[in-house]
Amino acid sequence: MAEIRDRNQPHQQYRYEYPAGVVYRGGKHYHSSGPSTSQVLAVLTLVPVGGTLLALSGLTLAGTVIGLLVATPLFLIFSPILVPAIIAISTAMMGFLLSGALGLTGLSSLNYLFNRMMGTEQARRRMQDMAGYVGATTKEVGAKTKEVGEKIESKAHEGQVTTATSTARA
Repeated sequence: MAEIRDRNQPHQQYRYEYPAGVVYRGGKHYHSSGPSTSQVLAVLTLVPVGGTLLALSGLTLAGTVIGLLVATPLFLIFSPILVPAIIAISTAMMGFLLSGALGLTGLSSLNYLFNRMMGTEQARRRMQDMAGYVGATTKEVGAKTKEVGEKIESKAHEGQVTTATSTARA
């Protein structure tokens, strides 16, 4: 019986806890921080723009529906007059199209904001890695330049000593 109980026990799952503010991605630990200035500015500009366009879309749709409700009895009463009917139908169609275009524009601006915020974090990490690489390379180049300068200085000093010795013998 004891063996059966042991077999029915679920496997233990290990959960690794990281300190607060540390995020694990792709084998590296990153310290998470608040949003950057460009992200805050993007939110402050794009959210109101997207919301305004969505509100305009809703108002345009409501106005188009009210216009159709008012115009439908007129279509029935004045059915022999085709030109105003064509104008009214085309106006209603343009209202629906404008409503859809404003809604789509609002949604696409919110989508752009979301994608920008997600992509900025990756670009920031790549820039930090590149800055570290460039800094290390610059230090190496500086050290090599210093070594070469010291070698040139020692050669020049040796040249002066040799010249002074040969002039003293002559």
